[in-house]
Amino acid sequence: MRMAGHSKWKQIKHKKGATDQKRGQLFGKLLNAVTVSAKQDSNPEYNPGLRAAIDKARQNRIPQEKIDRAIQRANI
Repeated sequence: MRMAGHSKWKQIKHKKGATDQKRGQLFGKLLNAVTVSAKQDSNPEYNPGLRAAIDKARQNRIPQEKIDRAIQRANI
C-alpha cells in the first residue's frame, strides 16, 4: 500500500532540483567573475585576476567550454 506523496522519486526530484539551483547560481557567479576579469586582458598569463577566476571555476567543475565562452563574451 502506498502513502500519498511519499514516493522515493519525488524526494530525489526535489533534492536534485534544489542542488541544481544552487549549482547554477554558483556557476553564474563564477562565470561572471571570469567575464569581468577578462574585460581588462583576455590572456590569463598577463592577467592574475583572470587566472584566479579561471582556477576557482575549474575547482568547482565548470566545463572549459563555458569558461572560454565567458572570456569571448567579454571581448565582444
